[in-house]
Amino acid sequence: MVGFAGFFYFLLIFISLVLVLRFLSKTSLLQIFIKSWQSLIDRFHVYQFYKIPQFNEHFQENQLYRKISLYLNSLPSIEDSDFTNLFSGSKSNDIFFQHDANHSVVHDTFFSAKVSWTNQKSCQPDGIRSFVLKINKSDKRRVFRQYFQHILTVADEVEQRNKEIKLYMNLSTENERWRSVPFTHPATFDTVVMDAELKNKVRSDLENFLKSKQYYHRLGRVWKRSFLLYGPSGTGKTSFIAAMARFLSYDVYDIDMSKVYDDSDLKMLLLQTTSKSLIVVEDLDRFLMDKSTAVSLSGLLNFMDGIVSSCGEERVLVFTMNGKDQVDQLVMRPGRVDVHIQFPLCDFSAFKSLASTYLGVKEHKLFPQVEEIFQSGGSLSPAEIGEIMISNRSSPSRALKSVISALQTNAESVKGVNKVAQALTNSSSGRSVDESGEPGAVFCRESVHTVREFRKLYGLLRLGSRRKEEPLDSSSADKDGSLHAVKG
Repeated sequence: MVGFAGFFYFLLIFISLVLVLRFLSKTSLLQIFIKSWQSLIDRFHVYQFYKIPQFNEHFQENQLYRKISLYLNSLPSIEDSDFTNLFSGSKSNDIFFQHDANHSVVHDTFFSAKVSWTNQKSCQPDGIRSFVLKINKSDKRRVFRQYFQHILTVADEVEQRNKEIKLYMNLSTENERWRSVPFTHPATFDTVVMDAELKNKVRSDLENFLKSKQYYHRLGRVWKRSFLLYGPSGTGKTSFIAAMARFLSYDVYDIDMSKVYDDSDLKMLLLQTTSKSLIVVEDLDRFLMDKSTAVSLSGLLNFMDGIVSSCGEERVLVFTMNGKDQVDQLVMRPGRVDVHIQFPLCDFSAFKSLASTYLGVKEHKLFPQVEEIFQSGGSLSPAEIGEIMISNRSSPSRALKSVISALQTNAESVKGVNKVAQALTNSSSGRSVDESGEPGAVFCRESVHTVREFRKLYGLLRLGSRRKEEPLDSSSADKDGSLHAVKG
């Protein structure tokens, strides 16, 4: 009987305790009790605490707070936290974990030192959040600096791996100079149609650049690299820039020189770009030929390698041109332009790469005929050949016949231009009037064009009549240069 009474008394106490705990949990008193108890325990241990607020006193973002957040979310232990948020990734089947700012305590170990992280919200009206690091004082003396360096390194790797590349465009408004949109161009080095050896050299150059911070600093040079991509329109310069951005995981800053007010404005635009960025100026040759531009040659040279260009690092500058023959050599010297890459019109080797990429055809009975036309002087830009293949992709044979027809037309036009140019060259020492005395029957010496100029003019008229809806570049008939890099 006594045993039954004792059991009943114990059961009554247990039920009362459960009810009290439930009441405390509802009134948040249990949480207060737990935190107070933990604080009391901490005072009996040799722990040290560090707070990393999200913003400083000027409400500027604390970059360390952001990097710690990236680091903690990358830890395997995040899955074992008491509270963990789940989110879907960019792909439908991707799920990733993220610590809960209100509840979670994340534990970490570094060189046998055990630490913990919590995220707290300020009791002040501003409600600023802070990460709080709890670490044993003896461990702090041993691993503190190495631990934070480890955090920064891992955070940078995670940020680059998960980074969404953005395209920034400069605006003509004073309040907002840069506006960004997601950079969705799909081109990569794998999809770029280019001489394989040249492509590998560029890839290796970029890889070495990414690893060369200490090397550049030892040389006393700014950690940046500049490229010149030159060739006719439609040869793949823009796609190659996109492939570079994808390979580096850099944001792209596309500077529209027509929206730059003056030299000072160009400097400010450069200062507002970030590190790990690809800064692009397209059609630089046209800008240099335009005498009415608001930016001077001196301002451009300072933009390329002046003192302002040293105010940021890990940048890649890319300039594009249709041709560089008429460009001032001051622009071309090393330091302003480090790497020159030519993008010529299509040749037979590039054609085969295009056929493989666009049509899935590596060999075809029509290939010898295509090669013969290329050897006879016919040529088109990779963009033109690629468009023909896209339009006829359901029938590779029809696509190749269409390419042959277009190449034959081009080859005949080139022969015609050569004949006209030769006749004009022979008559360049002629008179201002013919034997009949009628003025204007022959060109005077001052009006005689060079062979290249007439090729440009003839190509413009011919292609303009054949493809009226497409914008044409009159320099697309030029085929000079030594390096060969093409893109469809």
